Amino acid sequence: MAELSKKQKFLKALFYVMPHHAVSRVVYFITRLRGPQVPIMVKWFVQRYGVNMDDAEESEIGYYQTFNEFFTRPLKDNIRPIAPGANTLACPCDGTVSQAGSVRAGAMMQAKGRGYSVLELLGGDKTMAAQFADGRFATIYLAPHDYHRLHMPLNANMIRMIHVPGRLFSVAEWTVAEIPRLFARNERLACYFETSAGPLVMVLVGAINVAAIETVWSGLVTPPRAKKISEYDYSHTRKEIAKGAEMGRFNMGSTVILLTGNNVEWLPHISPGQPVKMGQLIGHFPT
Repeated sequence: MAELSKKQKFLKALFYVMPHHAVSRVVYFITRLRGPQVPIMVKWFVQRYGVNMDDAEESEIGYYQTFNEFFTRPLKDNIRPIAPGANTLACPCDGTVSQAGSVRAGAMMQAKGRGYSVLELLGGDKTMAAQFADGRFATIYLAPHDYHRLHMPLNANMIRMIHVPGRLFSVAEWTVAEIPRLFARNERLACYFETSAGPLVMVLVGAINVAAIETVWSGLVTPPRAKKISEYDYSHTRKEIAKGAEMGRFNMGSTVILLTGNNVEWLPHISPGQPVKMGQLIGHFPT
C-alpha cells in the first residue's frame, strides 16, 4: 500500500485517543432523529457515496423517516438471487473482499504483513477456535454505499453467540493495513452455527460510527457498551435459519468475517479487492 497521506497519519493518531464509543453513541442518536433534516441527509449521502437506490424496496428518498431506516433499507424481492445447490455457500452481504484464504496454524491474514489469531477473534474460546485452526476464512468489507443487512450463506442451526467488547477503529482499507490486529481489537459479535458443511462462524465486526449491531434472534446487541465478554447458548432451542435468510444487520457499515472448516473451497475470484453481492456463489464443499 502507498505511504500514508498527512491526513491519514493524523487520523491514525486520532483513532488511538478518540472516545470511540462516545462518538458512536452520538451517531446512534442522530441517525434515529425524525424531522425535515432526514431527506436532506439521505440525499447528500446518496449523492456523496453513489448509493444505488434502484435495488431498494423503496427508492424514494422521502419515504424514510430516519437516516437509520434508509441505511438499513431492505432490497426488492429477488433482486439478489441466492446461489442454488446443497453444497454451495452464498455470499452473506454486499461488499468487497478484503482477504480470503486458509487459516494457518490458527492465524488469519488481516492485510499484507499483518495477521491475528482465530483464538483472539473469538474472544479466547479455545474449543470454538480449535475447530477452525486449519480452516478457511473470508473477510468482507461493507462500504457506506452497500446494502447493510446480513444473510445466511447456507442452511444452519444457531448454536452459540459471543459478544466481545472492544475498540471501534475504522475498518477502511488503509486503517486495516496500518493498525495491528484490528479485527481482534474491535468490538465484535461471533455467531456460531452447525451446517451441512460443518461448523460455521460469522463474525460481525463493529467500527467507528457503527452505532448498533443486531441479529434477528436477539434484536439489538450493542449498544449499550459491555465491559466483559457475554456468551449466549442456543444449542437447545433449534434456531434454524434458511440459506439466504436475514440473520442480522449493521446500523452503519463495517466488516463480516466468515470462518469455515477446511472442506470448504472459495471460488478463485474470492480474493482481495473483489466486489461481491449478497447471494452470489462464493464457495462449495463436498456433499
